[in-house]
Amino acid sequence: MYAIDKIENNIVVAEEIETGKQINFQKESFPFELHEGLMFSLKEGKIIKETEKEIDRRQLLRAKMERLKKKS
Repeated sequence: MYAIDKIENNIVVAEEIETGKQINFQKESFPFELHEGLMFSLKEGKIIKETEKEIDRRQLLRAKMERLKKKS
């Protein structure tokens, strides 16, 4: 599973969620519109958009931020 970290020119920089390793992809490799934070997986050489996982991850990160704010 990957999350898009940034998009510069025609290069998409993604982070592999489990390892934190950054990997570059060509923007034209994606069959859908891109944005930072978008999650995707690679299955049989195809890039698959993972909308549900992206929503779950955003909620998890928001919850972590709220907990950090309360501790301050």
